[in-house]
Amino acid sequence: MGDGKHSPLTEPMLYVLMAFLRQERCGTEITQFVSDKTGGRVRLGPGTLYTLLGKFQEEKLIEETQVDGRKRTYRLTHLGRTVYEEEVERLRSCLRDAEEELL
Repeated sequence: MGDGKHSPLTEPMLYVLMAFLRQERCGTEITQFVSDKTGGRVRLGPGTLYTLLGKFQEEKLIEETQVDGRKRTYRLTHLGRTVYEEEVERLRSCLRDAEEELL
């Protein structure tokens, strides 16, 4: 996706990127956003969250904007937004196919 190197996103990956669409966030803010957005259905443990943040930084989907002691704040990059938008469109296509089959 975006640059042709990205696979479909897992549900936690999608929600972590979604957390950055409107503002920069730190780890605890991301966890709270995902919990609130999904009504607790998607739970991010620290291991999962920080593994994803590291992967997203490495792939240039997010970038660190501030460090205050152990608190690190991140924001979505242009590539990150592109990957997110492409994944949303892929999911819409899947839903259209699924809805057609229900008719």
